[in-house]
Amino acid sequence: MTPDPDARSPEEIRVPVEGGDLAALYWAADAPGAPLVVLVHGITGNAMAWGPVAAALAGDCEVIAPDLRGRAHSAGLPGPYGLSAHAADVAALLDRFGADAGAGADATVLVGHSMGGFVAALAATGIARDLVHGLVLVDGGLPFAVPPAADTDAMLAAFLGSSLDRLDRTFPELPAVRAFWSEHPAVGAWVGDPAVADFLVRDLTGVEPELRSAVVHEAVRVDGADMLRNEAVLEATTDLRLPATLLWASRGMHGEAPGLYDEVRLAGLGVGSSVADPHVHAREVPDTDHWSILWSPQGVQAISAAVRDAAAP
Repeated sequence: MTPDPDARSPEEIRVPVEGGDLAALYWAADAPGAPLVVLVHGITGNAMAWGPVAAALAGDCEVIAPDLRGRAHSAGLPGPYGLSAHAADVAALLDRFGADAGAGADATVLVGHSMGGFVAALAATGIARDLVHGLVLVDGGLPFAVPPAADTDAMLAAFLGSSLDRLDRTFPELPAVRAFWSEHPAVGAWVGDPAVADFLVRDLTGVEPELRSAVVHEAVRVDGADMLRNEAVLEATTDLRLPATLLWASRGMHGEAPGLYDEVRLAGLGVGSSVADPHVHAREVPDTDHWSILWSPQGVQAISAAVRDAAAP
């Protein structure tokens, strides 16, 4: 999705958290009292993954997209990693920006994509329980199908594919990075989009001819194990006391069908259109995959609409 050339640029900010400063992108609201929206990216992502969504919300909302600990401009933050650590960092962001769920307070909405959905759910039901009004999960946040005896590292390798492979590579120049991503079955079609190009650049550290991903491999390993195996994480959405929506993509991480969720799987989790009183309201975003749900016009529209609904009185 090509961004509006008149859209405002985000401000780079730093927020004190345990062990140092968390990097984030900040889009200001046009007026006081606007909803506060925190956008939490996936396991090897960064804040710029949310560029088109943030542009759609900016002005009407105060928008913050952090680089999670161990990624992009927050790569230097030390461990321990794990989804509880990310939830604590999200709570620090909410505290820094004055989130308050008391009577008459401005609305605060957490939005999480992929692993970020699990982080947002964990924060909304735990450490930030009293600071959040609404929760939007984007193709994540509810348990994935994981064989009980499967090796966690093998599952992550299969789940992430080449987006994990890049962590062990160096690239001589930026065109080589783009060429690498152009081979990705889902991301490849988006490499030429300016918003996605910004996302790819933010992932990098080093200088030519030794560019590499800033993502800390150990952070991915620890966080991935939490996402796939940690019962407290997997059960976070069963303890919701706030409105929650899941937007799910028709296709998966690599463009395959079905994706991470479908109607049958969701019904088994107690959500979906066939469930009479779901604890999470689920809606498919047609003709999207796990990545394009963030960047396609229909994905951006669905996410921004769900955020506005969650922020409504």
